[in-house]
Amino acid sequence: MVSAALCHQLLSRGISVQPFKPIISGYTEDHPENTDSGILLQSMGIKPCHEEVSRISPWRFTAPISPDMAAEKEGRRINFQKLVQFSLNLPVEANTPNQHVNIIEGVGGAMVPLDDRHTVMDWMANLQADVLVVAGSYLGTISHTLTTISAMNHRHIKPIGIVVSESQDSPVPVKLTTETIARFLPEIPMATIPRIIPSGAIWKDVPDLLKLLKL
Repeated sequence: MVSAALCHQLLSRGISVQPFKPIISGYTEDHPENTDSGILLQSMGIKPCHEEVSRISPWRFTAPISPDMAAEKEGRRINFQKLVQFSLNLPVEANTPNQHVNIIEGVGGAMVPLDDRHTVMDWMANLQADVLVVAGSYLGTISHTLTTISAMNHRHIKPIGIVVSESQDSPVPVKLTTETIARFLPEIPMATIPRIIPSGAIWKDVPDLLKLLKL
């Protein structure tokens, strides 16, 4: 939802944008519109189909589990170096304006395994791209978020923003969760997304993240 909202908000400002989700698990070819990659395409005004999903998501797995497990279940393996090279050399359409943004959506959390040696954080470190951390507001999210940022700091990864999206079973108001995290990380811009009832183009109802995060 956050990636789709960023695509929508950049486009509304007249900025060229292209989303990518190189790895997706839980992908079903029969209903690509219900997948994360399909939602990204819809936020760009592109009708989801298997060909379009394949373009932005080269590594696709059926099981809705961590990518390393999903790949092993299908007798496959994610080649980490190929993943990094794909992400560093994203396909660009002809006549792309100078003001262009690529958005790469990760898969799970920062320490999700991609193979037997590499995690999503290894992927981030190799790309040296601007990183946004997206968290929920469930019980435990404060510890999870602060731990994630601490681990990223050890890899010299400095997030440019944190987005807290209200969880369905949020134990306290999401604003309170955001304020608590911000007390420990005052140098990182924060944005809060209240719970949005799914109804069509949900990304259009997300607050202005570009303004809130000063992007």
